[in-house]
Amino acid sequence: MSVALHKPMTLEAFLEWESRQPVRYEFDGFGPVATAGGTLEQGLIQANLISALHARLRGGPCRVVGSDVKIQVGDDHIRYPEAFVLCTSPVRGTTVVTEPVVVFEVLSPSTASIDHIVKNGEYRDTPSIRRYVMLEQAQMAATVFSRVADDWVGRVVAGNAVLAIPEIGVELPLADLYEGVTFPEPPADT
Repeated sequence: MSVALHKPMTLEAFLEWESRQPVRYEFDGFGPVATAGGTLEQGLIQANLISALHARLRGGPCRVVGSDVKIQVGDDHIRYPEAFVLCTSPVRGTTVVTEPVVVFEVLSPSTASIDHIVKNGEYRDTPSIRRYVMLEQAQMAATVFSRVADDWVGRVVAGNAVLAIPEIGVELPLADLYEGVTFPEPPADT
């Protein structure tokens, strides 16, 4: 049996190719990966997150950026997280940010595995990223990974908890991030 092997695309070739595409693609270090549209809940969570961060970061050195801007993680991966915080001043017109400090993803059933495993490893391996927050859609909860000395430590925050992000001096009540989001009814006890 003959199997055709494709040569991996370089980061430079991907960026040049993607600039001509009508839709966004991420780059997994090998080739383009199409990004899917999100749910209403995902959009509401993202909007609430960006609004809350913008208000809290105003006047300081850091700013929040939404999913229209890509970040480079690891040596050669490109991602479009729901939001990220940048505390440096990139060159005007930059299309790829290389030094995000905090990254946010809103989990969906189709991407949760990639967000939990693949992207988590990429974000861990990117020295500028100090915290990675994965926000759930089906409940008010987040899985948070942060740098603690040489470790990448995860924990879960849920319910009426406050999401502390000391790297940028911000605390976000989870309830603020989920404003307007309705959740499925829990199954009735039988």
